[in-house]
Amino acid sequence: MNGKFIVMGVSGSGKSLIGSALAKHFDADFFDGDDYHPADNVAKMRAGIPLTDADRYGWLLTLNQLLNKQDKIVLACSGLKPEYRRLLRSGNNAQLIYLKGDKETIWERHSLRKGHYFNGRTMLDSQFEELIEPLQNESIHIDIKQSVAQVMTAILKAIAVN
Repeated sequence: MNGKFIVMGVSGSGKSLIGSALAKHFDADFFDGDDYHPADNVAKMRAGIPLTDADRYGWLLTLNQLLNKQDKIVLACSGLKPEYRRLLRSGNNAQLIYLKGDKETIWERHSLRKGHYFNGRTMLDSQFEELIEPLQNESIHIDIKQSVAQVMTAILKAIAVN
């Protein structure tokens, strides 16, 4: 079993919840990529301004360093584009787990969030516009319309096969 995992998907797909549960299951360190955004990125997102590739570059490098330093790690990170995922996985063999959901399901979840800096429907729309889904052979695809327990079971089953 690979000891490095990146739980990816748009904001509100459950990356932090599932990622922390997966880390607990494997007795691995959990890192939420959102905690590593520089202050300028957070300010932009609070203002409802989508991040650019240039905004994300330094952040992705920081996350890559985390992945490369740890032996057992689960990282929650949007990983919206192939080039982001390549940068994250540079120098490591982290397994991608893609939490896939439709915009309405994820918007319902967003509506229940309190105090998160990710601001509004426009921001969610921008993430869906930026998202280039990973290929089936590049990641484990998990439907998030299931319960957390079902999502975890599906992930663990898929990991056992890989």
